[in-house]
Amino acid sequence: MSIDIAYLLPLLLAMLAAGAVGGVLAGLLGVGGGLVIVPVLHTALTLLEIAPEHSMHISVATSLATIIPTSISSVRAHHQRGAIDWALARRWGVWIMLGAILGGIAARYLGGTVLTLIFACVALSVAVVMAVRREGSYWREQLPSGPGGTLIPVGIGGISTLMGIGGGSLTVPTLSACRYPVRNAVATSAFFGLLISVPGTMTLIISGWGVPGLPPFNLGYVSGLGFMIIAPMTLLCAPLGAKIAHSIPPQWLRNCFTVFLLITAAKMFASALS
Repeated sequence: MSIDIAYLLPLLLAMLAAGAVGGVLAGLLGVGGGLVIVPVLHTALTLLEIAPEHSMHISVATSLATIIPTSISSVRAHHQRGAIDWALARRWGVWIMLGAILGGIAARYLGGTVLTLIFACVALSVAVVMAVRREGSYWREQLPSGPGGTLIPVGIGGISTLMGIGGGSLTVPTLSACRYPVRNAVATSAFFGLLISVPGTMTLIISGWGVPGLPPFNLGYVSGLGFMIIAPMTLLCAPLGAKIAHSIPPQWLRNCFTVFLLITAAKMFASALS
């Protein structure tokens, strides 16, 4: 594939910007940066005339790969502040990873438009829940046990992998609705981002292995070029987001989270339906 450098430069700059903003959001909101990276990569790959049936899969897989170093950096920053609930991490960990593997397998058989619509629908649903739920109101006093306590993390892992995100956009509202303090929810979701991104990335590498029509430097569905540019930026910027998260009122975190999800959902609906 021959690509003009003058044409490639805006793509490289967009990837750098996506990595920087995604890193800050990873630490600030516990979202792993995927809500920024996936739409940016999808748009860039479309402009580069990558096959439509591959562009969303590449965006999702590459986003998950970049979330690995981001999550490590974010987890370290939150752990230093004692904000991660390690008891919940042990309780949900295996089920989160199982969901991520199942989501990666399912992505292989879903079209790009379907993945885009899943991304938009989930982002919109979470934004609406965050917007209408009053501060201080809760769905229940604690997380459910039994089958419900298992299905929730499996669902978070599976849907997050299909969206190419670290799970914060699902984990934070879920924990907040069960009376978890928002800062602890953000910090713990950063750890879950690691449990989602590692098996999710590996599964999508295997699922995309040998698929014809993928761009050069791809490892399965993962873009090597995108990873090399975005990952360092997210790694550098995640601690800044964690620092901001611990210095502003929790309500501001909720409002920023909600507005960002609404904007992202609108953009992805427009992309899927155009």
